[in-house]
Amino acid sequence: MAQAKLYVVQVRSGTEDRMCRLLERALGDAAEDVFTPSYEALRAQRGEWRTVSLRLLPGYVFVQTRCPETVLERLRAAPVFARLLGAEGEKFMPLSADEVAWLTRYADLDEHVVRMSSGVIEGDRVIVLRGPLKGHEFEIKKIDRHKREADLEVPMLGRVKRIRVGLEIVSKR
Repeated sequence: MAQAKLYVVQVRSGTEDRMCRLLERALGDAAEDVFTPSYEALRAQRGEWRTVSLRLLPGYVFVQTRCPETVLERLRAAPVFARLLGAEGEKFMPLSADEVAWLTRYADLDEHVVRMSSGVIEGDRVIVLRGPLKGHEFEIKKIDRHKREADLEVPMLGRVKRIRVGLEIVSKR
């Protein structure tokens, strides 16, 4: 039997959770997993810093399946906007090995969450002390110390995308 691959479904931004539930019901056992990845970030709420969960890729739902034909057929029958990316005629394009490797390297596999990282700035160098960014500082393109987030450029969905993840800089030397 063929190995289940990861496919991406484009949905209206803001409807990801609802679409996950709808796809889980519609696909049944045709899908092994339906999820929308998120990341942890710190936000100030009522004077306290709290960990919140935000969308890693707004407007996209991931479906792990062995039969993308069934996914496409059921998406066409759905009364909402949902499009299987890479579906051209009878050809279906799953995420590439590099894209899947990036997701599995950074995101918790059970919860599909990129955990918060923390680090320090020494001169003009960022050193990540803990979290999924540790050892991958070279992927950081920009840091927003106020929002406690970092922008990464990663290969995703067939092109290089700028993705935000949580990164708290605890000190600057």
